[in-house]
Amino acid sequence: MASFLSNSVKTLVRKAPFSAQSARTVTTLQETLAAQLPEKQKSLAALKKEHGSHVIGEVTIDQCIGGARGVKSMLWETSNLDPNEGIRFRGLTIPECQAVLPTYSGVTGDGEPMLESLLWLLLTSEVPTKEQVDTLTAELHSRAELPSHVIPLLNSLPKEMHPMTQMSIGLSACQTESKFSKAYADGVPKNVYHEYVLEDILKVIAVLPEIAATIYRNVYHDGVVNKDPSLDYSGNFCRMLGYDDPSFDELMRLYLCIHTDHEGGNASAHTTHLVGSTLSDPFLSYTAGLNALAGPLHGLANQEVLRWIQALKDKFDAEGKEVNETTITEFAWDTLNAKKVIPGYGHAVLRRTDPRYVCQREFALKHMPDDELFKVVETIYQVMPDILKEHGKVANPYPNVDSHSGVLLWHYGFTQYQFYTVLFGVSRAVGGLCQLYWDRALGLPLERPKSVTPEWLWSQVKKD
Repeated sequence: MASFLSNSVKTLVRKAPFSAQSARTVTTLQETLAAQLPEKQKSLAALKKEHGSHVIGEVTIDQCIGGARGVKSMLWETSNLDPNEGIRFRGLTIPECQAVLPTYSGVTGDGEPMLESLLWLLLTSEVPTKEQVDTLTAELHSRAELPSHVIPLLNSLPKEMHPMTQMSIGLSACQTESKFSKAYADGVPKNVYHEYVLEDILKVIAVLPEIAATIYRNVYHDGVVNKDPSLDYSGNFCRMLGYDDPSFDELMRLYLCIHTDHEGGNASAHTTHLVGSTLSDPFLSYTAGLNALAGPLHGLANQEVLRWIQALKDKFDAEGKEVNETTITEFAWDTLNAKKVIPGYGHAVLRRTDPRYVCQREFALKHMPDDELFKVVETIYQVMPDILKEHGKVANPYPNVDSHSGVLLWHYGFTQYQFYTVLFGVSRAVGGLCQLYWDRALGLPLERPKSVTPEWLWSQVKKD
């Protein structure tokens, strides 16, 4: 394994305490963070003091009125998105994470990484041991009890209310448990804010599966939620949802891991960071992030892609056509010539196939190679990039994460489209909240960018 690992992976693995001695005395998450904090605070203070006036970019009018695309104005520790390479979690690519992060089986590389493994990595920048991950699993389970008023509240909501609206309500209602808000009201000093924020972060991550599962079981089934805390975070979540299939457990581990973080500029992560900068507690901050995720331009794309794929297959079946490269090519050109988009292709930042798509494709090839919808997705993948390149109106002609995830869920009988974004919401908490910890630990200020009027922009142009 070591022969193909990058230097960044080898460094992180060396940082992790893998010795037999350390396995007997497992370093906790809190101890790991406490040991790192002084040096990180010192480093950031020196960067600001010595290089605070260094220019790192410029802003064009196009960026100002075009969603601030590409504007470098946000500190984000946990991940970085390269247009050509894709996402790196603390410097590690997705394949590298799959190679070194602990799995449920206990054998590294055998199965998908546990979400707890990635949570540890994002918070600490270190690859954890299986023992450390197991302690984190136990800690999350111990924090997972919902306040007594939350289940009755969720049970009272109308079934036709969108699951993301219910998710937002449920998490907001848990805010009564916030240790940070209580500590702030009691006047604790700023240099310990991060300790109380971490308590809230772990609580939010711990309670989200039951909130999500209660909504799912209420809206689509009998309202009964069963648990199995002998399993890891993802496996227990699957049991709460009503699924008892080790293969689906593995899909959930993969799904939750790859949706955790996509650097800080995406809407849900940025919203969590922005609201958190006001010193709103993590419950309220991530509720705001969930509301951003509920937007059609952010978290709803996977269900739209799945609908499009199913409509394509139904059309072909009705017309007696095979799904092959020729028929898909004809369909694609008909769609584009009708001024419609091909969903699941393109990305605001990426300029290559999304690595999150690639790992889902590999999962499908391993677990469901004969699935009919997967065959459609695979055929589309073989021809669509060249078609979009020829069309010439798309900056990135390659598939993104949403092009595949809905088909995988559908294969296992998880057919409730509207709930897919809730799964995304359980996952994205990890990335947004890990960064929120460091926001408070490093004393980052209230976010307050400068806005400008159209008249001011015109005045700048006229100066030239």
